[in-house]
Amino acid sequence: MKINIKALITICLVAVIIVIGCKKQDYSFGKIITPKDLTLATVIEGADDANPDGAGSGNVSIKTSATDAISYKIDFGDGSDTKIVSDGNLVHKYGNPGTNDYTIVVSAIGTGGVTTTTAKKITVFVAFEIPEEIMQNLTSGTSQTWVIDRLTPGHVGVGPADGYTSSYYSAAPNERAECLYDDEITFTKDGGTINMTINNKGQSFFVAAATAFYGKSGGDNCYDMDVTGTKKLVFMEATSGSTSANSTRIQFTVPGNGLIAFGTGGNTYEIMELTETSITVRCISIDGLAWYQKFKLK
Repeated sequence: MKINIKALITICLVAVIIVIGCKKQDYSFGKIITPKDLTLATVIEGADDANPDGAGSGNVSIKTSATDAISYKIDFGDGSDTKIVSDGNLVHKYGNPGTNDYTIVVSAIGTGGVTTTTAKKITVFVAFEIPEEIMQNLTSGTSQTWVIDRLTPGHVGVGPADGYTSSYYSAAPNERAECLYDDEITFTKDGGTINMTINNKGQSFFVAAATAFYGKSGGDNCYDMDVTGTKKLVFMEATSGSTSANSTRIQFTVPGNGLIAFGTGGNTYEIMELTETSITVRCISIDGLAWYQKFKLK
């Protein structure tokens, strides 16, 4: 019997290739080490005894470190994209106006993807950049005091929540209680923010729907109320459906009970009109209506 040498060699080579191709490949990641001693420290820019949540820039320095970490995954807690960095030192800028809580979550990543995680809750104040015209007219660059414009029709008014005029009621001159008219509202420039103080001579006027909100009972009337203290106002773009034709499109929130002069249970005031000598603000009351106040320079 003849043996075909070439055919035999070919068969042997194919067999060798198949055997080699079927051999399982070995992979190695090396030793898997879980990071340990993970630390997370934060410094809020401008924070001090007077401004524990920062001066308003929103910048927070973040420093994290761990033994055997090759990178860090950082979730800033504000809905922004997470970051993976090799160096645990960075600065993040928070942008939501006002004072807000955020939880920073850091995962230290080791070989093979194993992680160690820690978290820290921080409170950050972010100051909205108040338009220069708003700042100047409210404070005159330093400080100004305002009172209810008692002789102007509609110095107190009410309208629907989806409207921007006091179409339901507009007060006639001197129609309301005297305790409303003696209130003095002072706006003071404080860097890029504005502080407010109130001198209500011991009493403030509340609408009936809001008396319980302020811890009182009864109808529209004057009530004893302590409003002492400085309020740091939080400014932002208006959140209502107003337009530049009927509003400045700027609003501010008063911390605490939200009271200015006319207590409605609301705490956010949209500046509808503002000149060097007059202000009209709009606030959604606890009764769901839009209440208006008109002020003039003292």
